[in-house]
Amino acid sequence: MKKGIYPGSFDPVTYGHIDVIRRSAALVDELIVAVLGNSEKTPLFTVEERKDMLREVTKGLPNVKIESFSGLTVDFARKMNANVLVRGLRAIPDFEYELNMAQTNHIIAPEIETVFLMTSLKYSYLSSTTVKEVANFHADISTFVPPYVEAMMHKKFISNQEVES
Repeated sequence: MKKGIYPGSFDPVTYGHIDVIRRSAALVDELIVAVLGNSEKTPLFTVEERKDMLREVTKGLPNVKIESFSGLTVDFARKMNANVLVRGLRAIPDFEYELNMAQTNHIIAPEIETVFLMTSLKYSYLSSTTVKEVANFHADISTFVPPYVEAMMHKKFISNQEVES
């Protein structure tokens, strides 16, 4: 059985992430979309909120499971008995970073293969950071994220604005 892990922060999940999820789910028997809880970063959404968004946008993909983890991705992959790590690439800077990570992961866990998927061209510009920046200015993000995520973003920015007032 081929079990893959697609790790990321997904803060928030974008159409680019969903593109990689759909395409990688077609390559493995089971795909675990793994939300990283990184204590060094301050995400907009909690791990549970990000998992909730991912569950909603992947509900039509029966072989996709949503989990969360902290620590090394390869340690989580071993714990989940996964043999493939999926990484999405948008551009050259992503490749340089991901190549270094893949080589490091291969030394730590040679039994786990890293597979790179190029994000579809129509999403190659898209990042969660961009979505947050645009949403912060209350601009339309409907071409970046699904309606459920857009509503979550809207709620988050409204509640953050009320706290700041």
